[in-house]
Amino acid sequence: MYLEHFGLKRLPFEPLSNGQVYVDLPGHREAFNTVLFGLRTGEGFIKVVGEVGTGKTALCRSLLANPAPEDFTVYLPNPSMTPHDLLLSIADELDDTVPPEASLHRLQKSIRKILLMIASSGGRAIIFVDEAQAMPAETLEELRLLSNLESSDGKLVQVVLFGQPELDDKLADYTLRQLQQRISFSTQLRPLDREACRTYIRRRMLYAGTTQKTIFTPASIERIHRGSGGIPRLVNILCHKSLIAARADGEHQVGCRHVARAFEDTEGIQRWRTRPLFRGKSVQRLSSPSTPFSWRPF
Repeated sequence: MYLEHFGLKRLPFEPLSNGQVYVDLPGHREAFNTVLFGLRTGEGFIKVVGEVGTGKTALCRSLLANPAPEDFTVYLPNPSMTPHDLLLSIADELDDTVPPEASLHRLQKSIRKILLMIASSGGRAIIFVDEAQAMPAETLEELRLLSNLESSDGKLVQVVLFGQPELDDKLADYTLRQLQQRISFSTQLRPLDREACRTYIRRRMLYAGTTQKTIFTPASIERIHRGSGGIPRLVNILCHKSLIAARADGEHQVGCRHVARAFEDTEGIQRWRTRPLFRGKSVQRLSSPSTPFSWRPF
């Protein structure tokens, strides 16, 4: 494609969610530390909200890759399920063999038993829910009931919700007011500002093995930032296509005209330039972590 042309060892702008590379940016580091702080303090629910393409799944995988040795993690990538299926999925992730036809009561009893076993060994279960805005209200309520389980040492399970801004709309429903009150820590993943976008592109290129600092001109980076709205996924798409365009022209530097061609070739990107990136009320974190934590990117 263009690797040899630009002297690269690997594709620099693969999707964030593939887990191959994670760029350490201030916004993601803050979100990582907020979640980690909430987990260490034993809070029941923690929420991370971000627009499509801001790196929620990548952040989730980074957290999953760094659990405490005694903890058990449950990852739910597709939460559009019934309460019964939710408990079956959790039991399966905890290596608890329960027949699919088991009643809700039996599932709850079986999961409680294994959670107590985990707690007795000094651990806990942490449930990571990706795309949480897709979880039905009755399933969210079942998750809240599960989070009520406690031992003499505290909560048996903690839940981290990752979702699009629609998650806030869903949690604002009166019927979910008890769950909303259980969210002790909340943070946002916002689009990249101009400087963060420049840093992101530079680090991605360094990861790919470049020895040149000026493959992307300052003007082309500015145009990529404006065209993408600072959404990392769209930055990846525009950078990738801009490199293809420069290669097609036989040039070793990406200029504005290459970005313009990438922009024209990306369906639907115009909508991201005009739509509000976050809808509804802003999300405020209830407490700020005061202890610095180590950030271990991919």
